[in-house]
Amino acid sequence: MITDARALATTYVPQDLEHRDGQISQLAAALEPITDGVGGDHCLIFGPAGSGKTTLAKYVVRKLRQESFGVRRAYWNCMSGSAKTDVLHGLAQDSGIGNHLPRDGTGASAFIDAFRGTDDHVVAIIDEVDVLEDETLLLGLGDLPNVTIVGITIDEDDFFASHRLNGRVKSRFSSAETLRLRKYTHEEVVDILLARIDAGLRPDVIDEPVVEYIADLAAGDAREAIKLLEKATRRVARTDRSQIELADVDAVHDKARRDLQQDRIDALGTHKRLLYDIVADAGEIGATELHATYEERAAEPKTNRTRRRYLATLEDKYGLLASTGSGRGKTYFVPEP
Repeated sequence: MITDARALATTYVPQDLEHRDGQISQLAAALEPITDGVGGDHCLIFGPAGSGKTTLAKYVVRKLRQESFGVRRAYWNCMSGSAKTDVLHGLAQDSGIGNHLPRDGTGASAFIDAFRGTDDHVVAIIDEVDVLEDETLLLGLGDLPNVTIVGITIDEDDFFASHRLNGRVKSRFSSAETLRLRKYTHEEVVDILLARIDAGLRPDVIDEPVVEYIADLAAGDAREAIKLLEKATRRVARTDRSQIELADVDAVHDKARRDLQQDRIDALGTHKRLLYDIVADAGEIGATELHATYEERAAEPKTNRTRRRYLATLEDKYGLLASTGSGRGKTYFVPEP
């Protein structure tokens, strides 16, 4: 039934990217100077969850690397660690530059020097860039002539909010090349699914009405649609049947959403995960008790401002937490997926 399991993974970067031709051309044009040995334009990609932001960035950089010698990709998701050294260490590991430098005990300047010292040009894809603890990291990297930054996040207004962004960073990145992705239409999600099916499944495993149904359930979120396809396929693969039916999609719908939620939880860095776990363990907890418990358990607690940013991200962007009330009367809990 399955001919290439990679095509069923939400992290898979396909050979052809559906319905993003304009954005592909825009990002490729911004990075094109790299092929002539000079820096590309720093870029920002905004769009709702499941709109293909990360896939777009990785796809274009992969094409760039295929067409130009001496280009490296460095990727890091700031939800996995948003301190300056976390981000720099992650970028170094992904790019292979300075990956001999340990995260603990290595200053940010050592990572910056490693990037500065390479003869290659580095395209640094920084996902969930709005949760950076120290946005001046963008200046430190962006000032290097051989580093071009592609920042990714959901909300443009939130990213540029004056109380969230350092003034110099705001000034620098206000002129960055900006790509705005909209949610996929129903027909576009169907096309994305059909491309994944062609790449990863034998012919006649799934009929188009079932594909249409998956797209309906996903409501424009390509990541959810792909996860539904994967779960339904694996359900049928465990049986003696050879075709995915509507009932299979219904049977895995809740599990697919829980898996997407767990993927987000697993990607959380230490402090964000600790805040989440405190709420999850309690079932429901007031803000004052949450912060007090966090300070007891964290080896090196983050500031109140940073914690509030983490909690807001976990709630507003990822839907991993929910709350009622406000201020000291605020209560947090874990919502159903």
